[in-house]
Amino acid sequence: MSWLVRDDDVLAVAEIAESRRRRTRGLVGRDDFEGALVIRPCRQVHTVGMRFPIDVAFCDRAGRVLHLSVLPPRRVSRPVFRAAFVIEARAGSFDRWRLRSGDVVEIKG
Repeated sequence: MSWLVRDDDVLAVAEIAESRRRRTRGLVGRDDFEGALVIRPCRQVHTVGMRFPIDVAFCDRAGRVLHLSVLPPRRVSRPVFRAAFVIEARAGSFDRWRLRSGDVVEIKG
């Protein structure tokens, strides 16, 4: 099991999607999701086929959050070319976690 961590604070349980198949599928087809999905490598995401809006954080190789957005279903994000990975969570999660641009996150476990 992996954890999304910021400054030694555990934000959420994290699923890691590194294979092409897992990255392509992401959260599509799920009715609900608790925790965070980390997609790497990734510079752009979509919510085509999703059933709920998501928070998206684009992060660089060091884990610094470059850009945050909320995507409703049936949308495509703009590409963030400096991003190395993306964190997806149910919309509202980043507010609860107080995740902001400039924060540095890491995946442990």
